[in-house]
Amino acid sequence: MSKKMFFMTRLYFTGIVIIAIWSLLSWNHYHGGVPSHHILARKDLPEISNWWGGLLLPLLTLFLLFRMEKRVTGNNDVTLQLIHFPRSIVYGFVGGLFFGITLSIFFTFGNTEVPGYMLMGLLLLSMLLPIYRAECLLGFVIGMTYTFGAVLPTGIGSILAIIGAVLYLLVRPMLLFIISKLRYMVPQNKHKTD
Repeated sequence: MSKKMFFMTRLYFTGIVIIAIWSLLSWNHYHGGVPSHHILARKDLPEISNWWGGLLLPLLTLFLLFRMEKRVTGNNDVTLQLIHFPRSIVYGFVGGLFFGITLSIFFTFGNTEVPGYMLMGLLLLSMLLPIYRAECLLGFVIGMTYTFGAVLPTGIGSILAIIGAVLYLLVRPMLLFIISKLRYMVPQNKHKTD
């Protein structure tokens, strides 16, 4: 895949997101109105209308796809150079999408315990996988957009991405370093054979 092809893919994907979000907003408008959500589901906090998602989601998609492109291509300015598209981007996007959809389903059915466990599990998972990357955030936000609009998932996903980056890039290397040092400090038992 060349840089030009990556750019065109980015534009096409953003176009699909624009059509999807505005179709959802139009459908909501003609079927009871576009919902608004209170921050943290508390009535004393302000409401955020899902209309903001019509602006936020396409811009977020364009920005995050740009971040993915920069990570894959580096700072090379050669436009015709072939670039290997890593599967990890697809896996990260699908994983974030699945996580967001699953979280939304549990909230929709009124189950508040499982999402809490899912978020704790996500923090543990962030020690093993780079969940802070753009594709994971984009999948998470798109997965939750139907239920919560785009604004709240973007805020929650950004906070989770920051926490995931701290855990994966700072805490994980320190733990691996400590574990590697402890392995050398513990005397190894050598079995003597007579």
